[in-house]
Amino acid sequence: MSVFTQPLSQHFKTVSPDLRGYGKSRFQGNFNMQDHLTDLEALLDRLQIEKCLILGWSLGGILAMELALKLPERVTGLILIATAARPRGNHPPISWQDNLFTGVASIINQLQPSWQWNIDTFGKKSLYRYLVQQHTETTYRYLASDAMSAFLQTSPAAQAALNAALNAGYNRLEALEQIRVPCLMLAGSEDRHITASSSLETAQNLKNCQWQCYPNTAHLFPWEIPQQVNSDIDTWLTAHPEITK
Repeated sequence: MSVFTQPLSQHFKTVSPDLRGYGKSRFQGNFNMQDHLTDLEALLDRLQIEKCLILGWSLGGILAMELALKLPERVTGLILIATAARPRGNHPPISWQDNLFTGVASIINQLQPSWQWNIDTFGKKSLYRYLVQQHTETTYRYLASDAMSAFLQTSPAAQAALNAALNAGYNRLEALEQIRVPCLMLAGSEDRHITASSSLETAQNLKNCQWQCYPNTAHLFPWEIPQQVNSDIDTWLTAHPEITK
């Protein structure tokens, strides 16, 4: 989340927790998606945060909407990144070649971030081609600094909890009318993990939501066009001073 917290922390107090089973939040045993909400509410209580703006990316966006439904008196606004209340994807089947190229591209990128030869030879043939559309040096620096560690630190229990929710047909569209705070929904036009059309469907079901879709970007678009994304967030925050006053 550094792509967001670094600029936002210049003006606001930012808190970027690792969810249960992700990053450094180690957890033994199984759990479900509802446990993430319990953890986040407990974190707000412990930090004595009475009101907050929530920014959520992908799964984080789903949890952001769930928190707004659970704690309407504490959530002043939502910034929703590549997410949906009824998430749908159109990712093609993954082959052994996809996994091979992804592994090689990732290892080389860790050793020599943003090496153009690696991007052209392995990166563009790997699963990164479904996560990003713009294979730039900036994108691959984020992949080296943030993506690999996040992937390796995701526990099997966390993945199982997410898969269980998706396989159950997660759909909270009807509940969205209860969310009345200002919302900003940002999407990548070529997102294969949570399609732009499903993000748009969510935006259309929120009472007070601004929608923005970036062309030639995918699920990791904040790492493709970070300056544009953060500029649009700043513009939206300026237009809604009641969120952060």
